[in-house]
Amino acid sequence: MPAPALHTPRLVLRPHVMGDLEQLCDLFETDRARHMGGPIPRKAAWRWLASEVAMWDLMGHGAWGIEAKDGTFLGQIGILRPPHFPEAEIGWTLLEQAEGKGYAAEAATAVLHWAWANGFETLVSYIDPENSRSIALAARLGATHDADAPLPTGETPDDTIVYRHIPDADGNPGAYA
Repeated sequence: MPAPALHTPRLVLRPHVMGDLEQLCDLFETDRARHMGGPIPRKAAWRWLASEVAMWDLMGHGAWGIEAKDGTFLGQIGILRPPHFPEAEIGWTLLEQAEGKGYAAEAATAVLHWAWANGFETLVSYIDPENSRSIALAARLGATHDADAPLPTGETPDDTIVYRHIPDADGNPGAYA
């Protein structure tokens, strides 16, 4: 099953196309990927991204390409759970030219609505403690630091902190509107 298209006022979240993966592989080869364990060699980045796309068929969730309404590719967001993750994660990455415009928050809000409507009761964001932008976004989305959450296999609190996303107290995703 491919990723369903999600629409926001400025964005379309859609299944990835080959050009997205090429641009993301380019990004992962740079120092900008430092908060994701990078730079990551192209061959490894390709396998990583391809697995995130394949999660749709295997798990019913995975990665979306983030595209502006004019067709410009901006980055990726997804609900991901590779084997070394103890929980499903909502994670995001934007190309440099897309940062600072609110696109990640807009895309994440749409994905959280989709997640709650599709039976997810909680999601986490695994974040590098030095990634202040992602920490700020997780907090803006209403997530809270969960110091007791299990970490991905092989990671320590020096590598990764966990922010937990849940629907608001009445079970309605309205808090994310």
